[in-house]
Amino acid sequence: MSAKLLLGYDIGSSSIKASLINAETGELVASAASPDKEMKIDSPQSGWAEQNPLAWWDHVINATRKIISVVSTEKQNITCIGISYQMHGLVLVDKYHNVLRPSIIWCDSRAVEIGNKAFEKLGPKHCLSNFLNSPGNFTASKLKWVKDNEPQVYSRIYKMMLPGDFIAMKMTDQIYTTLSGLSEGVFWNFDQMELAAELIKHYGIDSDYIPEIIPTFGIQGYLSAEASDKLGLKQGIPVCYRAGDQPNNALSLNVLKPGEIAATAGTSGVIYGVAEGNIYDPDGRVNTFAHVNYTKNQPNVGVLLCINGTGIQYSWLKHSVMDSEYTYDNMNQLASQIAPGSDRLFCYPFGNGAERILKNRDIGGHFAGINFNIHNKNHLIRSAQEGIAFSFRYGSDVMKNIGMNFDVVRAGNSNLFQSAIFREAFVNSCKVNLELYNTDGSQGAARGAGIGAGIYSSESEAFRGLKIIGHQNYTEALLDKYESLYAEWKSGLENLLITNDKKF
Repeated sequence: MSAKLLLGYDIGSSSIKASLINAETGELVASAASPDKEMKIDSPQSGWAEQNPLAWWDHVINATRKIISVVSTEKQNITCIGISYQMHGLVLVDKYHNVLRPSIIWCDSRAVEIGNKAFEKLGPKHCLSNFLNSPGNFTASKLKWVKDNEPQVYSRIYKMMLPGDFIAMKMTDQIYTTLSGLSEGVFWNFDQMELAAELIKHYGIDSDYIPEIIPTFGIQGYLSAEASDKLGLKQGIPVCYRAGDQPNNALSLNVLKPGEIAATAGTSGVIYGVAEGNIYDPDGRVNTFAHVNYTKNQPNVGVLLCINGTGIQYSWLKHSVMDSEYTYDNMNQLASQIAPGSDRLFCYPFGNGAERILKNRDIGGHFAGINFNIHNKNHLIRSAQEGIAFSFRYGSDVMKNIGMNFDVVRAGNSNLFQSAIFREAFVNSCKVNLELYNTDGSQGAARGAGIGAGIYSSESEAFRGLKIIGHQNYTEALLDKYESLYAEWKSGLENLLITNDKKF
């Protein structure tokens, strides 16, 4: 008898990835991604970021077809589906499930002032003690922006969704959301354990637009005949798990207990730590959401540090500055020819919208200290990686100041964590030890589906096949060097913030 297969999707803003996991061994059977080059993020106005949800669905179809071409007859053994998705996006559909406008995605800044005004009106103490966040430019504030600026769209809404809810709808023809998902949109009151009624009322949002809540793990619908035909999968496969990309990345790394820490450095960069209880940053520079295993009796939350411009910064350098002449491996090799500090060329990778760690300022991206007689493309590449690592340090200091102390970080062996230069800068700037695992978001979603389908009787069973494949430890010899470089980088950032504030 053939082993059961678990299918997981990671709905990113750069690409859609799908993975098949052997439920018995926990090993990866096959994976595929679509498109081959990063998806475009549209910016109709400065600070805006949008994508067409139907493009995500097209790439889900493409990635699935690629996997089927590899496993062929084994596709009949696919038992369940899990979905991970880019957080904080807003998808709107009418009663026929037609998309009403492009999705306003995670790095869009248009709703910042709407959220700031709500924060002041409702009161910082109330917002933080109940929502654990400022409404900021999260999903609730984005929906308020649509209400105020696109009333003709707002009047046609049947349901609002997060990106993963939309993909699940395309698969099952049913619309649901999760408590964890609502918390990431600041639709959830942690103190009352119910919808954030006061924020919804303040924004004048119709609560009927919010889908029915279902558990993160468990049967959430079945693959419809139409979706079955498009994906090339058998009808009736259950969708058994959905979660935002960062809670899911933590799940993929078996980060489920208070004190455990996960990181990723894809389009954006994240450190995500699990804590127990209603912990928050008074300044909203890091954010708290319900973790995948949050319950009333086990209130595990995820404290999320997000830097918008990590992988997208490096991708911009590759395609727009290097004219796509080098692979990422080539770029890493060029960077290795330069000593730490890039001869005092500093990069500030904040060119992808308002940054939460900078209190929602949008200061843009910068290279500072360029010397035309010294610096070349090798310096630019190393400086970019170091600047991203220094941004992680800046944010991790915020996390530690609110009680999230850690000295070990887990990450998948993907994206920037594949670069030895970045790993060196990261561990020695943040003074942490790094563990690299043979996993990614789509594999985590597959394992989540296995848990939701009841295939695994325990968490330990779900993480069979998860292995440490590398370490990167900080060294005493490099700590002082990177501490000095970080101090200089931070001084430059503070000057940029002062300059930015003077503009307004």
